[in-house]
Amino acid sequence: MANKLRAVIIMGLAIFSLVSVTSATSGTATYYTVYTPSACYGYEDEGTMIAAASEGIYNNGGACGQMYKITCTGATNAGVTQPCTGASVTVKVVDLCPSPGCQGTFDLSQEAFSMIANTNAGKVDINYTPV
Repeated sequence: MANKLRAVIIMGLAIFSLVSVTSATSGTATYYTVYTPSACYGYEDEGTMIAAASEGIYNNGGACGQMYKITCTGATNAGVTQPCTGASVTVKVVDLCPSPGCQGTFDLSQEAFSMIANTNAGKVDINYTPV
């Protein structure tokens, strides 16, 4: 009986982890280095685990203050073939990454980007989920 219960618990955890993986959205990330002023907070310092969101996510300011978990999934070019560190980072949306010119789904602070990828890559594929 204990083995059956253990098997059910393990299966439940496996299914839960698959659901959380499949709920992630794919995109790209770049990085920037000047953090103020920001569209959401003006000249307030919001730390370094921050991001500018592309227009679709920014939603006319609706995303200000939203937190996202970002995970690097791979390279977007041949410059750095394996840029990902294997870590994830949680960032707060503080700014808009406007088009044209916005090169990613999220433009992360350099500090946040370096947590998930080699900065020499410049741009990486990511998965992201709101937290």
